[in-house]
Amino acid sequence: MSKSQLETVTRFANQIAKNFVALGHDKAVLATADHIDSFWDPRMKASIFEGDRSGLDPAAAEAIEHLAAGAHPESQTRATDFSKAGELHNSDAG
Repeated sequence: MSKSQLETVTRFANQIAKNFVALGHDKAVLATADHIDSFWDPRMKASIFEGDRSGLDPAAAEAIEHLAAGAHPESQTRATDFSKAGELHNSDAG
């Protein structure tokens, strides 16, 4: 994985977490983990699990730790409820 790829997925994870900050920290962590688990391509997940996580914001870092430990959170938002209903088109990648 290149440095630029890691910077990109780190930026994405931080942006997702920032979108959920109004929910409060604990819910933002779960919503971020849910979003990444539901929408990220397996290659994106692998790159952030294997890479240096020092650039992650606290909620994003906890979400990644949650997923790296093998957790698959329940749907936290209507977007992931919708995504899991059809199991199609559920990736942020391209």
